[in-house]
Amino acid sequence: METSLILQNVLTPPVLFFFLGTIAVLVSSDLEIPAPLPKLFSLYLLLAIGFKGGVELERSGLSVPVIAVISAAIIMSLLVPIICFLVLRIKFDVFNSAAIAAAYGSISAVTFLCAESFLENQSIQFDGFMVGALALMESPAIIVGLLLVKLAGPKNRPNSKVIRFKAILHEATLNGSAYLLLGSLIIGFLTAAHNPAGIEKMQPFTGKLFYGAECFFLLDMGIVAAQRLPSLRKAGSFLIGFAIFMPLFNAFLGVFVAKALELGPGNALLFVVLCASASYLAVPAAMRMTVPEAKSSYYISTTLGLTFPFNIVVGIPLYMGLVNQMIPGAT
Repeated sequence: METSLILQNVLTPPVLFFFLGTIAVLVSSDLEIPAPLPKLFSLYLLLAIGFKGGVELERSGLSVPVIAVISAAIIMSLLVPIICFLVLRIKFDVFNSAAIAAAYGSISAVTFLCAESFLENQSIQFDGFMVGALALMESPAIIVGLLLVKLAGPKNRPNSKVIRFKAILHEATLNGSAYLLLGSLIIGFLTAAHNPAGIEKMQPFTGKLFYGAECFFLLDMGIVAAQRLPSLRKAGSFLIGFAIFMPLFNAFLGVFVAKALELGPGNALLFVVLCASASYLAVPAAMRMTVPEAKSSYYISTTLGLTFPFNIVVGIPLYMGLVNQMIPGAT
């Protein structure tokens, strides 16, 4: 069953465009996306995801089940980086362990987006309020990562400023992607509640253009991911193994939580994907500024060069198979 799901997932336009970008690097094509465009499309996708999620959150209402899902998501974003940190300390120092752990405790909005596309292709229903969990899972992992450095790292850090709690909160909550995603979520919520006509006006921007923008962004992600492959060799076998097996472990945890929350198959998959994905945008930006002792090649090459492609090509179908096996009535 998982094999057929993987094949169906691979043969979708977003994943195929990702492969197109990857192959372009491997065959030394001169295909190049001008620098401002990937950033623009990234911001567009975050805005559209957040706005649509806010609309659906208002329509579903802040019921007890919705609050339970969002609360569980936040707890997972606090727990996962601690588990990752303990595993990484086997081989790495505090700084690298904390930075990598924060990246794997946080989320990838594009992986979540690919999971939504997968569910739509499989005609599996899911709720838009899951974007609320997406929006609130990024910042806690950054906070945990920086707190781990503050608590477990040396008190006197040469060539680095002391991390203060105010700075931790600022980096965690006001980094560009988290700010835009959460802000768009709030705007979508308010628009649905007080100006429903505004939803229809936004539809061409958040609807028909969305799938094409996703494909274009994944084309660029394929190029960038392939360019990161040489850095994986320097990371070593331990970190390469971590980049594959840690998401699988986190997915198992996510399935058990989804089962306890009695989520349907679509929402369960999205919850699992949030637990299993890793940040390659917000967390690296925060860590480069606050934990310069950590090697950016470690947490960027693993999250973007290995975990991201693994999740969008193989992981999502595997997680769907896991949901079908572990949650009664999901098939």
